Amino acid sequence: MVLGKWRKKKRKNMYYAYSAWDGTQTGFEVTADDIMSEMSDDLMYNGDINSALRRLMQSGFDMDGERVQGFREMLDRLRQEREERLENYDLDGIYNEVNEELQSVVDKEKKSLDQLMEQAAESGDERRQKITEETITERNLQLDMIPQDLAGKVRELQKYEFTSTEAREQFEDLMEKLREQLMQRYLDQLSDEMQDMGTEDFERLKDMMSALNKMLEQRANGEEPDFNSFMEEFGDFFPENPSTLDELLEVMAQRMAAAQAMMNSMSPEQQQQLQDLSDQLLEDMDLQWQMSQLAQNLQEAFPDLGWQQSYEFSGDEPMAMGNAQNVFEELGDLDALERMLSSMNNPASLAEIDIERVRELLGDDAANSLDQLSEVAKQLEEAGYIESQEGRYELTPRAMRKIGQQALSDLFRKLDKDRLGSHDLQHEGIGHERDFSTKPYEFGDPFNLDIQKTVRNAIKRTGGGTPVELTPEDFEIERTESLVRSSTVLMLDLSNSMAWTGRLLPAKKVAMALQSLISMQYPRDYLGIVGFHLYAREIELHELPEVTTGYMQGTNMHHALMLSRQMLAKQSGTKQIIMVTDGEPTAHIDRSGNPYFDYPPSQYTIDQTLSEVMACTREGIRINTFMLDPEPALSQFIERITEMNGGRAFFTNRDNLGDYLLVDFVEHRRRHISSR
Repeated sequence: MVLGKWRKKKRKNMYYAYSAWDGTQTGFEVTADDIMSEMSDDLMYNGDINSALRRLMQSGFDMDGERVQGFREMLDRLRQEREERLENYDLDGIYNEVNEELQSVVDKEKKSLDQLMEQAAESGDERRQKITEETITERNLQLDMIPQDLAGKVRELQKYEFTSTEAREQFEDLMEKLREQLMQRYLDQLSDEMQDMGTEDFERLKDMMSALNKMLEQRANGEEPDFNSFMEEFGDFFPENPSTLDELLEVMAQRMAAAQAMMNSMSPEQQQQLQDLSDQLLEDMDLQWQMSQLAQNLQEAFPDLGWQQSYEFSGDEPMAMGNAQNVFEELGDLDALERMLSSMNNPASLAEIDIERVRELLGDDAANSLDQLSEVAKQLEEAGYIESQEGRYELTPRAMRKIGQQALSDLFRKLDKDRLGSHDLQHEGIGHERDFSTKPYEFGDPFNLDIQKTVRNAIKRTGGGTPVELTPEDFEIERTESLVRSSTVLMLDLSNSMAWTGRLLPAKKVAMALQSLISMQYPRDYLGIVGFHLYAREIELHELPEVTTGYMQGTNMHHALMLSRQMLAKQSGTKQIIMVTDGEPTAHIDRSGNPYFDYPPSQYTIDQTLSEVMACTREGIRINTFMLDPEPALSQFIERITEMNGGRAFFTNRDNLGDYLLVDFVEHRRRHISSR
């Protein structure tokens, strides 16, 4: 059976207080847009939303001054919490506390015996004094002869006839408390009705465990146990009110696994003491057999609960028996949470974790972070950024646009406004793009009437009132842009060196930003993308985030320029190629259409590449090249391209590539628009 949920159970006496917002409360909300922005670089690097989500969960992120912890931070905190418990507690304290209470019982009894002796002496009755002295001597001898082991002490005191009512009641209370603590290894918590167990209660407890064992056997045989009838008869043992048999069994299994971990952590002598004490307190052999059978059945049903786990304590704070079960449960929960977080790769799986239990163990920050991470995939899906296909998430077209807009925003944020300008036109015309400014109507203007401003002019002229009367002098028309269509092909170098040096990500970011800029600001423009290594191929925009180098040698500019020129031949308007590369040409396409690689570059490869540059030049295609940390040989080759073609070359690096490329693209467009 697979463990369904980690500590996911109903809780008793949970109260919440609500108050009006006064500005002192903390909290923040992360939106789907925030998440997409956080993952944008990761998505542009490999395009896999599933991998990006896993890395986001592992590393966490900062948002508006608040920190959403990732799994790595939580795992560090988990290990710290575990170490604190191991370094604080001393496992011997389980016995020390009981020994101290038993010694207190003996001391009270001896004090009572001394008082009886004093009373006999004061009576003046020699016979009474003699009988009392003999009795007290015998009783003191019994007390002095009590064995040192816990089970022996309990056994002898159970047979001892107390003279002190206070000592007898203290001993009986201690025995009852120890029985309850031993039983709490099996039951999640004892209900109020079961805290003072009598003979009849233990009989019902035995019947309950027998019924549980029977249900486990039925399930093992493929039968469906009658859980509802069981709860009707024995539900008072389970105040947490489990709703299913699995939930009930899991809670019991977790507690029994914690009890087993406590036994595993003890020395052989300590284990024997606890076992003897348990046997002494729970004298009913049938009850002990039912408990042993239940432990075996639960271990078979939940084999992954760490039944073999043990811990080494090195502290000096005594661990009381009443607290020991809780400490080992916490250690078991910390281990279980560590296993889950270490293997978890899907945000939806976080729904299996009890957030409130995390809050108890690790605090509010970790719990709130897990809660936020568990909603990540749901938020992205509801926002239309991802969709589930055959158990995996895929990016939607909307997500692709968002990634491009984020890349554009990141790159433009770094630019000086005076360098970039507002991209306004130098003159207006009669095109179809609104300029979002107006002017008074003049004879010969296209009648693109701005109704709002026209009516406002009339009201201002007449002073108000209805109906509003319009005259030609009130007319206000919208300005429009004079349009120029620009066609661009972005050539991305996908050779191995681009990935090795970390240059591929900024290059892809620029491509996404250009696509976003064109679609938003110049919707009639064309942008094509060509990737090249040993050979070149056209890349669809939706493929861009997933594009990698392919781990192929070669920088085939010849094939890339040829393909780019063919793509631009089908377009209109001004045409340009933007090439982003970090290496000189080392490959070309031979007459058979096959790629040919040679390093250092052969003269034939260089000549073939330059022949394509000439073909682009004849067809009016400008080639602008962005060289990333170029070698001298590449610089010389690119200078030859600019001389032949009339384009420009930029010597840049991965940090300022976007600044140069986007400014050049915008200025290139502005120059053509202004020339009309």
